[in-house]
Amino acid sequence: MQIKSFIVTLVAGSLAFASCNTFKTSKSDLKTLADSTAYAIGTQFGTQLNKGLPTAPGGKNLNHDIILAAFNEALRGKEPKIPLEKLQKVTESYFMKAQAVESTENLKAGKKFLDENAKKSGVKTTASGLQYEVIKEGNGSKPIPTDTVKVNYKGTTIEGKVFDSSEGKEPAKFPLNQVIPAWTEGLQLMTVGSKYKLYVPAALGYGERSMGTEIKPNSVLIFEVELLEIKK
Repeated sequence: MQIKSFIVTLVAGSLAFASCNTFKTSKSDLKTLADSTAYAIGTQFGTQLNKGLPTAPGGKNLNHDIILAAFNEALRGKEPKIPLEKLQKVTESYFMKAQAVESTENLKAGKKFLDENAKKSGVKTTASGLQYEVIKEGNGSKPIPTDTVKVNYKGTTIEGKVFDSSEGKEPAKFPLNQVIPAWTEGLQLMTVGSKYKLYVPAALGYGERSMGTEIKPNSVLIFEVELLEIKK
């Protein structure tokens, strides 16, 4: 999640977080349409915050009681302890530092994983640092970067969490020169009918970018890829 977009979610979501936890509203308290609307708005924002906060860099370290207290003070028009014009700067500074720490930790964890994985039987390492393992070898032709390929795939983190998959969907189709470097390189090693497992260093994946909630900055990723077809 990008820092600025998370800040927007955090500010908006704190409204419902406070509503759900402070006022202890139950369905029996919703006597009017206005009550129900207020509850609905609170629930929507609260759900956003509940999803975004734990997955943001440093989000788990934020004190919920302080979030609630600040919300209640603002709602009652009290003078904030931090001037309004400095709020965004404070928040951005915190999340940027937390993201830097997370990136460093992911680099160390990724290096350790790849160093150990390279020693396993059947795992090969290319000059770029990409590691791969042949699950099934096909006998068709190999693609070149300007080809469009058709594949089945599954992507996981080194912890084993699936973040993307074609399972239950139509196979994916894409130009080979318009994906992450690891895919461009790795699929050129494969013949049609092959199935490989690619172990992707951060530099050949998404680098310092986070993608969704599962792919953190500087993450090593694992893809199982089956090459079904090549279109010139």
